[in-house]
Amino acid sequence: MDNNSGKTLYVTDLDGTLMRNNETISGHTIETINSLIDAGMAFTYATARSIESARRFAGELRMNLPVITRNGAVLADNNTGRHIEKAVFTAEEIDLIKKMIPELSQCGFVSCFIGETMIRTYLDGEHTEGLQAYVDYYAEDPTMQMASDLDDLFRGLPGYVTLSGDREYIRPIYERAREYTGWECVFSKDTYRDDYWLEICPQNCTKAKTILKLKERYGFQRVVVFGDSVNDMPMFRIADEAYAVSNSIPELKELATAVIGTNEEDAVADCLWKMYEDENGGVIV
Repeated sequence: MDNNSGKTLYVTDLDGTLMRNNETISGHTIETINSLIDAGMAFTYATARSIESARRFAGELRMNLPVITRNGAVLADNNTGRHIEKAVFTAEEIDLIKKMIPELSQCGFVSCFIGETMIRTYLDGEHTEGLQAYVDYYAEDPTMQMASDLDDLFRGLPGYVTLSGDREYIRPIYERAREYTGWECVFSKDTYRDDYWLEICPQNCTKAKTILKLKERYGFQRVVVFGDSVNDMPMFRIADEAYAVSNSIPELKELATAVIGTNEEDAVADCLWKMYEDENGGVIV
């Protein structure tokens, strides 16, 4: 990837940004971005999703850079689904999570690495509406597994804790969890439902910090990002240019270089094409 030195790194969020409201990426967007990648554009995405989940929608993108998944906790290969780099909790942090979040069995699941496979474990019992909806959605997925007890919930190498429920239920847990500064906490509203998410991952694992890691590793000089929600705010702050889709939260628009069209209008792909046109005269080389 040395030929990327001196170029711009383009990074987009998925849900609510590149993806439409029906959880798909349009054929136009896939075709446009693949053409730009083939022409030499340095492009990747950054998402809270796992690579397994992201590839269900973005698998047709011919990526030649690692993709940022689990809000920066995992660098992965979009073409194969392989985990390139992953961060995991220490044994001490796992014990702390168990003590700080007694509600975990009602509202949360844990992403654990077993060799090259990532599974999601949850406990049986009464769940929040948000967690139950998630469990039901992945009911036929073999990587969604019921744990036998609290210790089994953290089997293998745990690297990500996700909690879901209504705002009044999840917000106090977020305030409690963020008191420990040795991990990262993201609290945000679901793109498709009224539920809220609290995502906890190891320290220094955010979209912004992982983008800066890629920037340094591959010698990029500039970063341009696209997003729509709370967990995109840090990467907007570190980018040279940041573009909010018009369906973004107001706080993100305030940080944006400009506001573009909606996620329903292929706004990111069309903006990327315009940027390529401005730089190269619209000629795919």
